[in-house]
Amino acid sequence: MKKLHNTTVKKYTLATLLLGAGMHSFAQETPKKVDPATPVTIDSFDVVRDYKPILADAVKIRRSPDMTNKREYQPKLSYNNISDKKLDINTGLRELNVKELPFSQLADQTSNYVKFGVGNYNTILGEAYLAVDKFENTRFGLFAKHLNQKGSIEGQKFATQDVGIFGRRVYEPFTVNGTLGYNRYSTNFYGQVFDNSSNLINTTPEAQAFNDIYFNGELTSNADVDKAGAVSYSAKADAYLFKDKYDAKENSFAISGYVNKKVNTFNVGANLSASFNSVEDVKVATKNHVASINPYIKFKGDNYNVTLGANLVSEFGDTSRFNVFPTVEADFAVVPQYVYLFAGANGGVKQGSLRGFAKENPYLNSNIDVRNTLEKLNVYAGLKGNAGANFGYKVKAFYKQIEGLPLYVNSREELGGGFVPYKFDVIYDGYSSKATHFGIEGEMNVRVSQLVNLSGKLNIDDYKVKDNEEAWSLPKFRFLANARFNISDKFFVDAELSTQGQTSALAYTYTSATVRSENPSKVTIPSFADFNAGAEYRIKKQLGVFVKANNIFGKEYERYQYYPRLGFNIIGGINFSF
Repeated sequence: MKKLHNTTVKKYTLATLLLGAGMHSFAQETPKKVDPATPVTIDSFDVVRDYKPILADAVKIRRSPDMTNKREYQPKLSYNNISDKKLDINTGLRELNVKELPFSQLADQTSNYVKFGVGNYNTILGEAYLAVDKFENTRFGLFAKHLNQKGSIEGQKFATQDVGIFGRRVYEPFTVNGTLGYNRYSTNFYGQVFDNSSNLINTTPEAQAFNDIYFNGELTSNADVDKAGAVSYSAKADAYLFKDKYDAKENSFAISGYVNKKVNTFNVGANLSASFNSVEDVKVATKNHVASINPYIKFKGDNYNVTLGANLVSEFGDTSRFNVFPTVEADFAVVPQYVYLFAGANGGVKQGSLRGFAKENPYLNSNIDVRNTLEKLNVYAGLKGNAGANFGYKVKAFYKQIEGLPLYVNSREELGGGFVPYKFDVIYDGYSSKATHFGIEGEMNVRVSQLVNLSGKLNIDDYKVKDNEEAWSLPKFRFLANARFNISDKFFVDAELSTQGQTSALAYTYTSATVRSENPSKVTIPSFADFNAGAEYRIKKQLGVFVKANNIFGKEYERYQYYPRLGFNIIGGINFSF
């Protein structure tokens, strides 16, 4: 009985506590009228509002998300300042070392080709180029070319052959490349010299041929020259054996290189070279060696480039001489990317060589005098720049003081019982007093559209010689223009116009091959214009036909006295690329 009483008391006590807690919870609400007829029990509730969870301030996110589809501003990219054709404006930037494309691109490459053509003047052309590109870091191949022509004048023949092999290997720190080749150029001394009776004194033109075996190799670092503390370098070797049909020959070996280190905002470095030349002829053996070192310091900013240095040159061999020249060059952006002003002053030694003279004038006499040309002073200034990818230009004016300016004059000697005015000797000016050379150079490249590309180069030269009456055989005006028209993906047209102003030469009056006037007189070689044009049509992707016409104006002009060039000539053929 007592136990039942205790249980009943506990139940009523718990009910009373729950009822009190519920009444306390609603004590803050507005009092509600209670219907006395509706009894309140512990298992019934009145809903006074919807449930609304409330977070404490400490866990609230006070930034509302932006649910709009809003896109950030994207600037319009422009590539107008990328030039699609190299223009030599002497920016001072080193050549980029571009690695080979992966072999997956081989299907689209057409660098390999063979070409064959024939034309009037007994012209025969054969050409081939083969390169192996399947290795990503290695490239090697060979090339060969043959061209011969025969004019209507007795002995007017020309032939050239050029064959060689080449290779390049790209390593991580440096790149190695080289070429080994053989070149042969043959012609005749067909100079047209007449006596007072209009008889030709050069009745049996002699043959001449130059054989040139050459090698060049270079090792160049792949360092990033713009990286702080970077060291870039290059080493190059050149050698050749050069010989004519008679007894003249020349052996040459040269090494050169540079080293450059970037330190903060400037570069320090040096260019070094040494060349050893030996010339042998019938009566004369000449040793002519030149070594030079050019230390410099270069300051480069966003809109300027300044180089200060010196050029120390030693000439040794049969004669010795040591020269010191200043080297100063500055390049400033007047309008960045569009107009640059550049100026500088320097000096140097240009090494004379039998090979260099023969390439410029193949009608040389025997026992020519080989000397160096000393540029005591070379001051220049000009403008250069680009206007996007469609226009690039450079204009430069310069003034030089020269000791040993080489000039070509018709031979005054009598050899083998007769005179040979159709052979040329090399004489020099500027020893009694320095010869001067003032000139203006201009070049430009214009891309009218994807279909038309134009380029041109102009040279205006004024020579003041001291030991001669005129700067013999040197033109005062030269102009060269090129145009390419991409008519379609299969049809291309090229055109070239070259002009040269009049030149001066010395000439005697001949009574016969062994008798002439006592003193020579100055004659003028007229100016000329030579217009060439060619076209190519691709029948298929790898097969095409071509035609090229030279000297379209048909004028048999003379570059050197007594040597008329070929008239209008045309050549056509096929080419196959793979």
